[in-house]
Amino acid sequence: MSDLRQRFYIEDFPVRGEVVHLEEALQTILSQREYAPAVQVLLGEMLSATALLASTLKIQGRISLQIQAQGTFKWAMAECNHLGEVRALADYEEDPRFMQGEDSRTVLSALNNPVLFINIEPDFGERYQGIVPLDQPTLAGCLMQYYDLSAQIPTLIVLASTKQRTGGLLVQLLPRNNEEEQQHVDEDLWPRLTMLTETLKAEELTELDATEILYRLYNEEEVRLPEVEHLRFGCTCSREKCENALKQIGIDAVKETLEVQNPITMDCQFCNKRYQFTAKEALSLFGEHLS
Repeated sequence: MSDLRQRFYIEDFPVRGEVVHLEEALQTILSQREYAPAVQVLLGEMLSATALLASTLKIQGRISLQIQAQGTFKWAMAECNHLGEVRALADYEEDPRFMQGEDSRTVLSALNNPVLFINIEPDFGERYQGIVPLDQPTLAGCLMQYYDLSAQIPTLIVLASTKQRTGGLLVQLLPRNNEEEQQHVDEDLWPRLTMLTETLKAEELTELDATEILYRLYNEEEVRLPEVEHLRFGCTCSREKCENALKQIGIDAVKETLEVQNPITMDCQFCNKRYQFTAKEALSLFGEHLS
């Protein structure tokens, strides 16, 4: 059950969905730095949400969720690419509210002027950014409101997370084409799926495997399960990206940095990997060489 995404369909109906579980990847991310209990849960939910949303895209690239706010909580982000690689990070100041219980609503209710960004970055093509008001008590509620109002696709999202594992469920009613609209449609299907999905408990979402969850919820429907997809922690940092960052700040800034730090050290906040550049290596990026 560790790290996977199980897609499912309701046979003969325009309904698709996903179940996501993350355990090893979540533990890897939380082990990188010390997070308050409520922040751990929020990051877990954001990870599950990005893994769910990434599966709805038919692109090669990545999707990320980013919360920005003022006050003691600065920002948090989670990302998933088309290869099933996930990562996440948060920045905040100490706040006793973040230590109270293991509920992401504790963090969300404490945010000052918060905004949720949905960033879609294809490897080829134009980038897209959606802005979602964080005016619902839960992250799942905010995302469902976004789909209903912006994408106009009826969507159900359930998210749950603990310190050990995180889980998510997404169900969507897809638009029908002209031929499908002329066919007989079970008008009670979506209300029925909504009612059934709302019975899912947080502990069931994090503790039960995907097939058990789907059987408990939709055993009276004809559910079709494609092959499961595996997820994992993955960081996109590289020495090449560090080199490009040095080139962007320019040779004068690099020389100033070398006066106080030689070699130049660059740490990845996501995976804690360290990249070092001696004076010779850094200056050679600009075609200069030490005598």
